[in-house]
Amino acid sequence: MTSASDLPARGEARPDAGRIGRRTNSSVLSGDAAEARLQILAAAEIVIARYGVSKTTMDDIGKQAGVSRPTVYRYFGDRDNLLGALIERRARMLFDRARDYILGFESFPEQLVEGLLYLIDHGRRDPIMRTLVGPEYLDVTSSIVNGSALAAELTAEMWEPVLRRAAQRGEIRSDLDVMAVGEWLAVVQFILLEHRDVASTDDPSTRLLLKTFVLPAFMPAARAA
Repeated sequence: MTSASDLPARGEARPDAGRIGRRTNSSVLSGDAAEARLQILAAAEIVIARYGVSKTTMDDIGKQAGVSRPTVYRYFGDRDNLLGALIERRARMLFDRARDYILGFESFPEQLVEGLLYLIDHGRRDPIMRTLVGPEYLDVTSSIVNGSALAAELTAEMWEPVLRRAAQRGEIRSDLDVMAVGEWLAVVQFILLEHRDVASTDDPSTRLLLKTFVLPAFMPAARAA
């Protein structure tokens, strides 16, 4: 993915962003509700990348999508629901790529440590994810993410096949609850993603922190001792 860059100030257009008031395409919204929602979310990504979360309005999103503000509300109910759907969309895209990467490693310790590093690094590089869950926007998005089970559910969904295969190989504890793991790893991911004082993901000290303080929670008692 491309490296993260500073968000342009309001009024400055990105080369790929188009102009507010211009439709994302020459046609109206799809007649299929699911596809129409994706079209609106794509428009929201463009507007948020330009203005940031706090300054983006439903009217801005509607104009970018070529529809009225009431139409945006009809598909999403309110702004929080739209942002929640956008976070879920971007997280699923990231998690799908991460899962394929993680399963390329043979042992669970490698999968866990390298997988977390991948998620942190690519989460920081993704301009939309960085905007949605970055520390400067937490006052807007934290209630959406933390006020629901969204983060834990998505994280559990991503790690479930990894945990299942590791359990079959006898590499991790057999009593682990997938949803509880999702809650725990979601916290770990957010902490590392949000705090810029955490060492770069290519720094050996970051790997050492994960191996020392996160990995042991998954190990069978005999191995953890």
